Amino acid sequence: MEIFQNVLYGFSVSLNPFSLLACLAGCLIGTLIGVLPGIGPTATMAILLPFTAKLEPAAAIIMMAGIYYGAMYGGSTTSILVKIPGEAASVITCLDGYEMARKGKAGPALGICAFGSFIAGTLGVVGLMLIAFPLAAAALRFGPAEIFAILVLGFTMITYLAGQSKIKAVAMAVLGLILGTVGLDPMTVTPRFSYGSITLMDGIGLLPLAMGLFGISEVLLNIEEKVVRQVFKEFKTNVRSLLPTKQDWKDSAKPIVRGGALGFFLGILPGVGAIIPTFLSYGLEKRLSKQPEKFGTGKIEGVAGPEAANNAATAGTMIPLLTLGIPPNAVMAVLLGAFLTHGVRPGPLLMTEHPEIFWGVITSMYIGNFMLLVLNLPLIGIWVRLLKVPYGYLFPLILLFCLIGVYSVGGNNWDIVVMLIFGVVGYLMKKFKFEAAPLILAFVLGTMVEESFRQSMVLLRGDLTMFFKRPIAGGILTFAFIVIISPLILSILGKIFGKSKMSLPPESYD
Repeated sequence: MEIFQNVLYGFSVSLNPFSLLACLAGCLIGTLIGVLPGIGPTATMAILLPFTAKLEPAAAIIMMAGIYYGAMYGGSTTSILVKIPGEAASVITCLDGYEMARKGKAGPALGICAFGSFIAGTLGVVGLMLIAFPLAAAALRFGPAEIFAILVLGFTMITYLAGQSKIKAVAMAVLGLILGTVGLDPMTVTPRFSYGSITLMDGIGLLPLAMGLFGISEVLLNIEEKVVRQVFKEFKTNVRSLLPTKQDWKDSAKPIVRGGALGFFLGILPGVGAIIPTFLSYGLEKRLSKQPEKFGTGKIEGVAGPEAANNAATAGTMIPLLTLGIPPNAVMAVLLGAFLTHGVRPGPLLMTEHPEIFWGVITSMYIGNFMLLVLNLPLIGIWVRLLKVPYGYLFPLILLFCLIGVYSVGGNNWDIVVMLIFGVVGYLMKKFKFEAAPLILAFVLGTMVEESFRQSMVLLRGDLTMFFKRPIAGGILTFAFIVIISPLILSILGKIFGKSKMSLPPESYD
């Protein structure tokens, strides 16, 4: 009964006119930066942090949180329409979302993103409200060894991101791991493979890499097919077909629930954020699908699951910050700065010392998710109409957005050069049928795996067997090993039973 009273109190705070206006402003700004590639919620929140000093503490935190989950909504738009991830967590949406657009299903793809994000985001907020403290306490048991085990499990999804050739997928994953080693050593802080370049000392950025492999390469490929021809001419923009059909909902319902649960629980863990759950969700849906070979050709499940995962993860990442005062990623670190700016320390005492902020922020996420749904659905028709623009006019704008987006992240001209280089690499990969998704996943996980493994070795005094003596880490690693060898075992069993069946007389087949 007490929790309902707290929720009602929270709504009394979040429905305050100033809080509502702050929530709306955060959602609008978040959606805008999600659509514009490269900027991202972290940089935007950091830029706007000084402007929140004049606001009431609750309104300021509500606005900053709205920017975060609003960016998750908006990031899928350019991924689907022009194959450029507006936000890093929307990289995987490029694979099937863009192919749906090419088949005239841009409206349903954007629609399922909006509805799926709303459903998963709302479920994430419910989880945040009901089980925040128990989950936060459990997350404290995840040290470097447990994080390493989860990341190893994530690596098992690499082959599920492959289109045709598993060997090519592994090759791309190895390349991603190599690229992830560029920069400063995470433990000794010594340069690796930087060759005296200040840009490379900071490592290869995820956004220049992703925008080059997905966006620039697609532009080059389409230019090769003659600019004068409207590459998007086959797109259908019938307003009646903008919303998902019953079949779309049937195909997307389970992926939304699974992606939402996966994103929420992984979002709680330190360092995971919203990117990794999207890859794992995509791999899971492909693994469970009856038609895995069609992923990457416009399967709506490949859009619904990851988009649900990244929005649910935003609620999950709030748990350690609000209940323990520990920011699990860079975005939450900026949000922690917003708390401290107003003299508020998040943690176990936040609920008792500042209940208006704790419950106001949580209930504002309900309201914010509804606002985003209302804001995004009418925009679907507008976004889809962009596809009517002849590609000869569209591709210079795409390049311009890519250039501005990459430069705005670090203000470094060489990031543009890196993006263009990987644009050419991505073009060649497409020509020779190599997949970009395994490369991106290995690049994201590689640095984190190295860091967590080396930290674990320090804590475990170099004893590898200690991974399996820790129940959580050992259980996850065992499961990952089973996942890796299961295709081999099934193949062997298939051959054995196939041969035994061939050895039986014909009359015994039944």
